[in-house]
This record gives sequence, structure tokens and C-alpha cells, in this order.
Amino acid sequence: MKNKFELTKEESIFLAKKEIVANIYNSVKLEGINVTYSDTKTILEGINVPTLKLDEINCILNLKDAWKYLINTISDPLSLDYICQINNFVSRNESLEWGKLRTGKIGINGVDYIPEIPVKDKVIEKLNELMLIENNTQRAINIMLYLMRSQIFWDGNKRTSMLIANKIMIQNGNGIISVKEKHIAEFNKLLTEYYNTNKKSKIEKFIYDNCIYGIDKD
Repeated sequence: MKNKFELTKEESIFLAKKEIVANIYNSVKLEGINVTYSDTKTILEGINVPTLKLDEINCILNLKDAWKYLINTISDPLSLDYICQINNFVSRNESLEWGKLRTGKIGINGVDYIPEIPVKDKVIEKLNELMLIENNTQRAINIMLYLMRSQIFWDGNKRTSMLIANKIMIQNGNGIISVKEKHIAEFNKLLTEYYNTNKKSKIEKFIYDNCIYGIDKD
């Protein structure tokens, strides 16, 4: 796998800030929330949208805070503590606990696979293993997929996982990962297959081919 984009860190941060509304909108739609791009932009500008539920508004605002933290700490090393801090923003007031590893069993709708209760030392060991992947884009995608399938938090796992992948992408100047609305159905289909089989080649290729964006420079 090659990096699709080779940007400076400054260019990547500019791109992240420029596309933050779209990235948050895409993440919210991926969660199945029926919100428009206009609604998302309005909420991010601090204006209430009466047609949205409080938890839907909170989801958008939590992502705003998570992205702000990520951009401000883009040079910080990636660790389990950092991942927990991202989840602390993402899942604030949404789950049993936020920013802490899940301590009980959960299921995933429409999936036979049941993720194990995470053990801190094992999670750290797996993250350290994945951090050895040389290519930045491949490392970002693989860490994202591992976190999604492991469901190490009570809630907000997909959003947290994608933010962590984007930390790696932005830090190394390789663009941004985001699942656009037109790709959500296929992404979810492949994600379900990955959850059930733990075979990631199809969804890894799909993400690489369809979900990475950057700045095209001639």
C-alpha cells in the first residue's frame, strides 16, 4: 500500500479545518442519524435546530470538541490514554462511561460476532504491534479497523476509531479518512463482514479506494 497523498503537516491541518463540517456530517450520518449538512453546519455555528433531538445535537457538538482536541494535539504521541481522551469527547453524556475501557459485554446489531471485554495490557500490546506497520496510511486504516471491531468502549467506537486514524493521517501528511454518504451502505456491508470474519482485505481496499481525501497538487 502506498500513501495516496504526501502533504506537509500544515497542509493536512488546513485540510482538516477546512473540511471539518463535512467530516463531522459524514461521521454523524455513519451513525444513522437523520441530519442534513445544513443542520450540521448550523449546530456547529452555535445555533439551535429545533427539529433535532438533544442527543443528536450533542453528538455533533461532541465531535466538534474531539476534532478541536485532535488538531491541537496533533503532534502528541498515540497511546491508549490518548485514544481514551478522544472517546471522552466523543461519548460525553452518551454512554455508561466515556473515556474508559468497557467493563461489560456488548453486542453489535446485525452481527453474530461478540467482542471480548477489553483487557488494558492486551489492547496496548495490540496497538504497539499495529504501530509497527511502516506505511502511514495502512497503519491508520488497520488501527481504525482494530478499534472498531474490538469495541473497547461502551459507545462511540466508530467515531473514536476514525478520529484516531485521522490523527495518524494528518500528523504524517497523508490526507483524511472520511466515509461519504454515498459510500455508507457499502462500507457498513463490508464492516459487518469484517466483524463476523475478522478478514479485513475487502474493507481495507474499499477505504483506500473510496474514503481517503487530500489536496491534489500539480
